Amino acid sequence: MTQKIRVGLLFGGKSAEHEVSLQSAKNVYEALDKTKYDVVLLGIDKSGHWHVNDASQYLLNADNPKLIALNAGQKSVALVAGDRQDQLIELNQHGRIDPVDVVFPILHGTYGEDGTVQGLLKLADIPFVGAGVLGSAVGMDKDVMKRLLRDAGIPIADFLVFNQRERNHINFADVVDRLGLPFFVKPANLGSSVGINKVKDESQFTAAIDDAFKYDTKILIEENINGREIECSVLGNDNPIASVPGEVLPHHDFYSYEAKYIDENGAGLVIPAELPDHLVKEVQSLAVQTFKVLCCEGMARVDLFLTKDEKLLINEINTIPGFTKISMYPKLWSVSGIPYVELIDRLIQLAIERHEREKKLETSFPL
Repeated sequence: MTQKIRVGLLFGGKSAEHEVSLQSAKNVYEALDKTKYDVVLLGIDKSGHWHVNDASQYLLNADNPKLIALNAGQKSVALVAGDRQDQLIELNQHGRIDPVDVVFPILHGTYGEDGTVQGLLKLADIPFVGAGVLGSAVGMDKDVMKRLLRDAGIPIADFLVFNQRERNHINFADVVDRLGLPFFVKPANLGSSVGINKVKDESQFTAAIDDAFKYDTKILIEENINGREIECSVLGNDNPIASVPGEVLPHHDFYSYEAKYIDENGAGLVIPAELPDHLVKEVQSLAVQTFKVLCCEGMARVDLFLTKDEKLLINEINTIPGFTKISMYPKLWSVSGIPYVELIDRLIQLAIERHEREKKLETSFPL
């Protein structure tokens, strides 16, 4: 009998997207083939502490997106870099937990999707699903991401960037002169539409700025694009492939956090998107280009705008896209011919393949 692969499912996190991660982790756990994988549930609470959780009680209010919470009252653990055998140490009893073969980070936002956990896992010499340190970091920082795309000739919306020290010098009239009305204000390093506001007039401006700065020390102000919201999933390492495109039809003013994760009727999803063949190919090509330019691996969802004159613009990339029951990433692959269970298998294999490839690199220089 083939030995099972021991998968550490890493979820929760010290992030404003903590609850989204819990929803995603629930679905990934349920989709993992238990005849093929032993699953170790590693929940990170909002203070950043790691816990090993039992499958029967790792979540509280698991079926309520508004009240879902991590059950942190179980074993506290620490990850020890550089020691494969004793990589996970139980803090209370100072015992050892059997090592994992691969980690599936299903963390969204800061301290999970931004390269921090990826760097820790690389130091610990553990294969992990998804983008590496660089791809994760640039994918999370919308300012750096957009500059890299712009320099690569990939079309994006116009934007302005402000740091905390410039906060008192952000002028409404100057922003309108550059971007027009309405425009969006958002934290540079966050996702799931947390801290994003659509500004239609000056009365909404200060509150939007204040809200964005609650979550980051750097914010973006972006022009509003009147167009269809198109999303495309990407899968692979050296030779990534793109799914069929899908379309989001928000029933709110824009695709907000509530529309994505709380209100089941917050948005309509059209999969595949109703597009002519030439636009399908262009969406897929742009998605793969974006994935490569931003040094991504494993998985990502690329979000685009399609204007009335059939101009495509990249909005952003998500290197750990949502895996909730209404998330686009797995839905797009399902329609493209890769069902959820197989998708999880492929992502784990891509992680192991990358790790094996990197192990062959020299780490010392002969003198």
